Amino acid sequence: MTERKIENLHTGTTTLGIVGKDFVVLAAERKATMGYLVASKNTKKIMKLADHAAMTIAGSVGDAQALERYVKAEIKLYELEESRRMNIKSIASLVANILYARSYYPYYVQLLIGGYDAAPKLFSFDPSGSVIEEDSYFSTGSGSVMALGVLEDKFKEGLDVESTKKLAVRAVRAAIERDIASGGSGIDVMVITQKGMTSLSDDEVKACMK
Repeated sequence: MTERKIENLHTGTTTLGIVGKDFVVLAAERKATMGYLVASKNTKKIMKLADHAAMTIAGSVGDAQALERYVKAEIKLYELEESRRMNIKSIASLVANILYARSYYPYYVQLLIGGYDAAPKLFSFDPSGSVIEEDSYFSTGSGSVMALGVLEDKFKEGLDVESTKKLAVRAVRAAIERDIASGGSGIDVMVITQKGMTSLSDDEVKACMK
């Protein structure tokens, strides 16, 4: 079981999250693999959970999609019953509990959840249900080592949103250059603020590369 878990976690993908003063930036490349086969060059690995929260995925696509449906349904049910949106920490606890409940036969995923309620927040998860609130940045997937190297070197407290978007793209590109399982047709970048979430266009991402 342990060997299978590790194999799935390290089979393709680079995603990352960076926390700013009043925003969260999430980024991911688009390649999906099946062993040595490139199954898709345009896979979306940043999933919207609510108007103020999103999740990045690494690992088994089927498990991630099933988990997305489960979590979105629970969030919607909470909103209908409580007449208010679920805060990011509660969403993180919900996901951690779902993962822990399946720890004997786990979802083969490594996740990041970023969002904004009273403040920007970023949480990381492993398949066993452990959850850590990150105070600056984190990366998941097979390319995370390369991405984290860039983030460790270039991240500074107080970066504005434009500089943070450029850093996110630079870190994902570094992973694409060195990790054979990361790549695809481009990079997805999402910015979440108090006003909501915005996904960058391909042209905006290209501008961040300059």
